[in-house]
Amino acid sequence: MKRTIVSEKIREYRREHRLTQEELGRILGVSAQAISKWEREECYPDITFLPELAALLLCRVDDFFV
Repeated sequence: MKRTIVSEKIREYRREHRLTQEELGRILGVSAQAISKWEREECYPDITFLPELAALLLCRVDDFFV
């Protein structure tokens, strides 16, 4: 079974688009600490953020799960 790592995808796409955690957080209306926690797997973004996050990072919601 393939392991799904949302945190790695968020970090990968954020870096690909040359955004800091602070910049991404400001755009989404969350703190840089929240982005950091998502990327360290301390917690996951609320499911309601995924469509906006995908649009911002130019990917599909599905891409976070493969």
